[in-house]
Order: sequence, then structure tokens, then C-alpha cells
Amino acid sequence: MSAAGRRIACSGNRVSLHYRLAAADGTEISSTFGQAPVLFTLGTGELHASLERVVLGLAPGERRMVFLAAAEAFGLSQPEREQVLPREAFPAEMAPEPGQLLEFTLPSGETLPGVVRRVGKDAVTVDFNHPLSDCDVIFEVELVEILE
Repeated sequence: MSAAGRRIACSGNRVSLHYRLAAADGTEISSTFGQAPVLFTLGTGELHASLERVVLGLAPGERRMVFLAAAEAFGLSQPEREQVLPREAFPAEMAPEPGQLLEFTLPSGETLPGVVRRVGKDAVTVDFNHPLSDCDVIFEVELVEILE
């Protein structure tokens, strides 16, 4: 609850919301407006931290739109996150192509997305930076409900 007595979104709350993510030029990347709202538990990493900060403090029915520079949104790309992997690390039936988004399973069982940048005869270069790194974005959110 806020000082005014109305309920606001806090870390640990399960919330229902609509969102729109767009590139700085307005090109839509993803949106749930016009569809069923999505559910997130704040503070668990289900929602990217920079986007979660926009939701925190909202009351049901409130809507907020913010511009996030690349560094505060999904970060700036780091050259060391681009890795050259041997071609035999990929299933024989897979034909990786530049621009393809692949999901890799780590020894811990976690998954990590990577974008194929270059494909050679013996090696494949994969970029493990966030696919939206280096991208300024507009994030719009409407808090529908705090479910607890």
C-alpha cells in the first residue's frame, strides 16, 4: 500500500499486465495489448530488471511509457560474448544460418539464447549478447491487477 492507501506493485507481487516493447523509431517488437494480459512475479527475474523497474510503484489501471537507452534497457554488446564454436557442436541435421536465434543448454540446465553471426565450414560464430543489446527502446506498460 502507498501512503495514499492505494495498492501499488512491489517486489514479490504477482501481477497481471499489458506491455508494448518497441524500438526507438516506434517499430513494435512485442505487445500484449489487444490480447490476454501476461502474469509476472516481480523480483524473480521473470521480467528483465530494467522493465520491472517501470512496473514497480504502479497501481492497477495505471499506464506508463518510458524511453530506455540501450545501456539501461538490455545493455551494450560485449565483444567477448561472441563465441566461435566448432561445427561438430551442432547436430548434423541442423544447418545454422546467419541471423538465426538458437537456444543453448548449459551444463547447469539453464538455457542461453544466441544469434548465429557467421557460418564457416568448420566453425559457427554465435553472439550471446541479448538480442536487443545496443537497442534503444520504448516500453509501455499497463498494470491490470495485483494478484499477490
